Amino acid sequence: MIGKIKGNLLELDGNVGLLETKDGISYEVLLPPFFLSQKLNTQIEIYTYLQVRDDAHILFGFENKKQKELFKLLIGISGVGPKTAFSIISFSQEDELVNAVQENSVEYFSKVPGLGKKTAMKIILELSQKFKQEFQLEKMFLSEDDKTVVDVLVSLGYKSKEAKQVLSKIPKNLSVEEKIKEGLRYASSPSK
Repeated sequence: MIGKIKGNLLELDGNVGLLETKDGISYEVLLPPFFLSQKLNTQIEIYTYLQVRDDAHILFGFENKKQKELFKLLIGISGVGPKTAFSIISFSQEDELVNAVQENSVEYFSKVPGLGKKTAMKIILELSQKFKQEFQLEKMFLSEDDKTVVDVLVSLGYKSKEAKQVLSKIPKNLSVEEKIKEGLRYASSPSK
């Protein structure tokens, strides 16, 4: 299995890039939007997933390991193939996708070209179960500072899910102490 490639981006044709390694081997890779804005002949490093079919071997590229893990979760859902999963990953930021699942936002997934409402509902249902039981993926998307804020809020009486919801409403550019103060303000506000 090809898990990661580092090399020069030689050509772009739509969202397919030709990536040449230092050994002179070139790979055709489906690239997410981030890499499509790169200049040609610049070195990039991508995580990859190889789909093997009877008629083709298709290499999907990802900016980071989180994207690849979400892609693998998506293709584990019946009715969601690699191209659909790649479209979802390409049109989403990892934390936005997780939030959309947690908030049951069918509208968010409906914005992805070619994704219908039924499939969006199925994705939300199955991913929400996987997030809760197997992977606790929301932890992967929290910075160390945010984990500290959540831990403090939990120690002060919040449930973990509530603490994460409060954290999502607090501006990201605040310090840990400021986030904790905002979290406590939110707890004491009557509109909680």
